[in-house]
Amino acid sequence: MADPLVRDVLKQEVDKLENRGYADNGIAAFKEAAAGFMKKVFGVTLDPATEVNHAIGSKPALAMMPACFINPGDITLMTVPGYPVAGTHTAYYGGEVHKLPLREENGFYPDLKGIPADIRKRAKLLVINYPNSPTGATATRDFYRQVIDFARTNQIVVVQDAAHILLSYDGPPLSFLQVDGARDVGVEIHSMSKGFNMIGWRMAFVAGHPKIVQAFADVKDNCDSGQFMAVQQAARAALEHPEIGDRIREKYRRRLQKLVAALGKVGFRAKMPNGTYFLYVRAPKACAGRTFADAEEVCQFLIEEQSVCCVPWDDAGPYLRFSVTYLAKTEAEEDTLMSDTVERLGRLKLEF
Repeated sequence: MADPLVRDVLKQEVDKLENRGYADNGIAAFKEAAAGFMKKVFGVTLDPATEVNHAIGSKPALAMMPACFINPGDITLMTVPGYPVAGTHTAYYGGEVHKLPLREENGFYPDLKGIPADIRKRAKLLVINYPNSPTGATATRDFYRQVIDFARTNQIVVVQDAAHILLSYDGPPLSFLQVDGARDVGVEIHSMSKGFNMIGWRMAFVAGHPKIVQAFADVKDNCDSGQFMAVQQAARAALEHPEIGDRIREKYRRRLQKLVAALGKVGFRAKMPNGTYFLYVRAPKACAGRTFADAEEVCQFLIEEQSVCCVPWDDAGPYLRFSVTYLAKTEAEEDTLMSDTVERLGRLKLEF
């Protein structure tokens, strides 16, 4: 559940007559809170009127970006594995997707230098996502500098999906906009879902280069009429209390540490991710004489044999994604679930 403070604000705001009606591109109170959040957490100063715009979740924001920049024949550069929405909409507009594999040996960063010249020439968007889902990698300042140099050189707009940014475990959360030059080439999309436990509330914001923000706002204005203002006010309250995110981060850190230990007992090479609430591990090759062709096959086997649910990724080698978003009211319940997981997977004698 979202924090009680956030839920209480919604209960109050839903009864106010002034919250009836259309919010269009967002109320000033939410944009100002978003700017205040960016300043307090990241030290980034934004103009709430021109450099911030609300979205009904980050998914629609990613879906609308190709409408701003993609014409037939243009290319969107996208990391894989990853969230496919921007690529799907790129295809809707006659564009193409060039996939950038995230490989473990490269720290789960894309190889920007390896992109062919003809692809770079037609590319209009580079969509990245750090902390990365599903790999759990976090960005460094040096990586973001490389992205900025690449975007400037090739005249490409950067869209950094920061949905998991508050779930960073290897140090303070790092915003793309903290790095010099980032606002010259792109925007960052922040979601209320993960870091504030507001999944389903559908609130996000796009921040950065004012002309990119305006382009997004123009498209959005012709797609929706804004999120219910009472929800925006509740999100405003959440952004004014980033310590809510600190508590949520520690909960997921604890759960991930337990999952790493559990999977390690049954043979997985699991280690604590740098971010997100996912654990991305190489899939087993065999089990009791049975071999697996790919991660998809492993995933189906685990759920059918032991009711262990995970998500397969085969974009850059066979990997499985486990999540710690399960329901458990106490740490004792978490421990029981981990013990059950070890018992179920241990029966299978997985081979790696």
